[in-house]
Amino acid sequence: MDVAQSLVARKSVRAFLDKPVSHELIVKILEYARYAPSGTNTQPWQVAVLSGNNKDTLDKKLSDAFMQQTSRNPDYNYYPTEFTEEFKRRRVECGLLLYKTIGIDKSDKDGRLAQWAKNYNAFGAPVELYIFADKCIEKGSFMDCGMFIQSIMLMATSLGLATCPQAALAEYPDIVREHLGYSDNSLLLCGIALGYEDTSAIINSYRTPREEVSSFTQFFD
Repeated sequence: MDVAQSLVARKSVRAFLDKPVSHELIVKILEYARYAPSGTNTQPWQVAVLSGNNKDTLDKKLSDAFMQQTSRNPDYNYYPTEFTEEFKRRRVECGLLLYKTIGIDKSDKDGRLAQWAKNYNAFGAPVELYIFADKCIEKGSFMDCGMFIQSIMLMATSLGLATCPQAALAEYPDIVREHLGYSDNSLLLCGIALGYEDTSAIINSYRTPREEVSSFTQFFD
């Protein structure tokens, strides 16, 4: 699979097969992703790879925090405090399309809550990657880490694996840091679910639309 094919094929998968991902494949993904660019070659990212009982234990801690309505305290604001109308439209469209795909009505609060709760076990993926950086980083390094994360997902796609980048897994960073033994100086950026797609799951037919190039591009000749 070439780069163009990986870019189109990559999607956020929310149902995975109960099939392990080998250590060798994970290392191969990271071996290639490490070539992502970063300002002055700082390579600000750190990766924690969880599977098996370790993953299950942390998943339960995060799920319990969510179900007990523990206050979320992410290390940074993922979304703006005020959305533009265009952003609002896309965000609402994204959510409505997801729940329509899996047959959950907008008024079904319990159904929506149950679906959201699946975030905290990485939608059943056998592997979770947690992406960290030092808390000293500024906005430029966030861009660097974003390119690293995209590189992970594209490489995984090229190897027949599926991913889902998850801000939800970074909502309780203190729980994650304590479980993994990371210091308070480690900033938790996100998690990534990694595994093999369950192609029979209706939720994986959900795809978000993309704007046409002409809508976000100006050429200055």
